[in-house]
Amino acid sequence: MIDKSVLLSHYKRDDIQQAILTNGSKREVVARFGEGFGQRPDVLSHPGDILELAKQGATSFHASEEHWSNPLHLSPSMTRRDLDGLRTGWDLLLDVDCLFLDYSQIAAELLLDALKHHGIRSATVKFSGNHGFHIGVPFRAFPPKVQGKETHLLFPEGPRRIALYLKEVIKDSLGARLLEHNPINTIMERSGKPFQDLVKKNIFDPFSVLTLDTVLISSRHLYRMPYCFNEKSGLVSYVLDDLSSFSLENAKPTNMIVTQTVFLDDRKCDDGEASKLIVQAFDFLPQQEEEFKPKKEFTEFVGEVPPELFPPCIHHILKGMDDGKKRSLFILINFLTSIGWSYDSIETFLREWNKKNNEPLREQSIVGQIRYHKQQKKKILPPNCDNTMYYKDLHICTPDSFCSRIKNPANYSILKAKSIQRENSKRKKKES
Repeated sequence: MIDKSVLLSHYKRDDIQQAILTNGSKREVVARFGEGFGQRPDVLSHPGDILELAKQGATSFHASEEHWSNPLHLSPSMTRRDLDGLRTGWDLLLDVDCLFLDYSQIAAELLLDALKHHGIRSATVKFSGNHGFHIGVPFRAFPPKVQGKETHLLFPEGPRRIALYLKEVIKDSLGARLLEHNPINTIMERSGKPFQDLVKKNIFDPFSVLTLDTVLISSRHLYRMPYCFNEKSGLVSYVLDDLSSFSLENAKPTNMIVTQTVFLDDRKCDDGEASKLIVQAFDFLPQQEEEFKPKKEFTEFVGEVPPELFPPCIHHILKGMDDGKKRSLFILINFLTSIGWSYDSIETFLREWNKKNNEPLREQSIVGQIRYHKQQKKKILPPNCDNTMYYKDLHICTPDSFCSRIKNPANYSILKAKSIQRENSKRKKKES
């Protein structure tokens, strides 16, 4: 818990207020009050709004990656077409996160190098306030159209494609740098993961210990604004002039200096300088994206498979989560749609599940993810069982004897349901 006197002392500073206000231009801005968020939609109009909200208990401020003609016109019930009509642009925000900050810093350095290699000079970086870094590229850097479609309409698929593409670009170099930093035995010891979870086909997978958010990017997705507190660490998410000079000491509120660099500053951006990046990202289909496509083994099930036939990992999620709630939400929506559940049933079910979470997700997160899934007009399996980022990392993978027969949680429930249907059918025939 951050002491209120520390919060007020920080947010009353003119330079802090101005930095937050500048970053919030054209964006939806939402105050966070400890464990929960304030009303949505909202905006910051004056520097004094920040201190006033801090007096009311606000601990941090979060902004949308998207730019809006009028953020106050946003509502949870808006369709994709409505949102597209209100959106004027979006910024690319790469969220690098790892329990080990030194690993996050290496990944951030490689991402910045990759962006420079693609001709981008306007990328800025800030400390997330806890375990990672946020790298931003302003919307002005992107071309007006990509593959014949207006770029401002390419959200969230634009940032998702770019993030997936950049993961592939840096993967080999990142693996080599991490092994150079720590041998595999040290990585095993630090992460607590066995060798087989870290090394696949005799190659170390750096993303077994580090994440770069991709599939969790969604409309009205928020990020922690610069110079705002991280509630878990008590540190400040400050902007870096140079990543190599990063120090946790500089993130302490008592040491906070507003740097010369402005996060997501499009004034120092050349129009279209990210054209090469986004075009190559859309032309490239990374291997990871295949994880979210239906596999040949998948057989669609007609009717809602009941909860008693859910696999152990899903039952773990349904008990309520402390961490990994957004990943869990992604798993649940894809799982439930794959086993025949209607969107109305899913929404009701997820609202009840959310009450069990230690810190419930915002209702908008659930409604927004369901709406986005609906708009895709196709069923997508949850990640496969061997995707450690989703199951082992969340500590929900406790397989039973039936799990060895399946590769995906949805198939666990479908096969069990079909088996019961066959048994019932046989019994009815015998009775007749």
